[in-house]
Amino acid sequence: MNRNLMMVTALAIVFGFGTAGLAAAQDDEGPTSALRFVVVRDSDGKPVRNAQVVLHPVKRKGKQAKGEIELKTDAEGRTNVDGIPYGPLRVQVLAPHFQTFGEDYEINKTEMEITVKLKHPGGQYSVYENHGDEKKPQ
Repeated sequence: MNRNLMMVTALAIVFGFGTAGLAAAQDDEGPTSALRFVVVRDSDGKPVRNAQVVLHPVKRKGKQAKGEIELKTDAEGRTNVDGIPYGPLRVQVLAPHFQTFGEDYEINKTEMEITVKLKHPGGQYSVYENHGDEKKPQ
């Protein structure tokens, strides 16, 4: 038990310093935003707990820049982060039993709330099935 407590404390210190360092570096670059995320099921709007929200900075030509921030949602499907610089940001959300979500956002306000609706996976696509896209005879 004592060993587990020490490991958790060590991880908290590492992640705490990493996040603080990232926020401090971003403050020097210009305005920053406080982002709030809400992750819910598309089918019924219920919150998705323990979803992984990954934030990737995006370069000018749409390519991902180095560095990312990983967050986890709470029991209400919520998570947040402060100190995100203005500009393009790629948001990816992963959760077991749901399709992976990914979208780019333009961060341009001091506070933003982003709601993500996760869908359950669709069926497998097969080339052997009729999908209604066959050419009609002329």
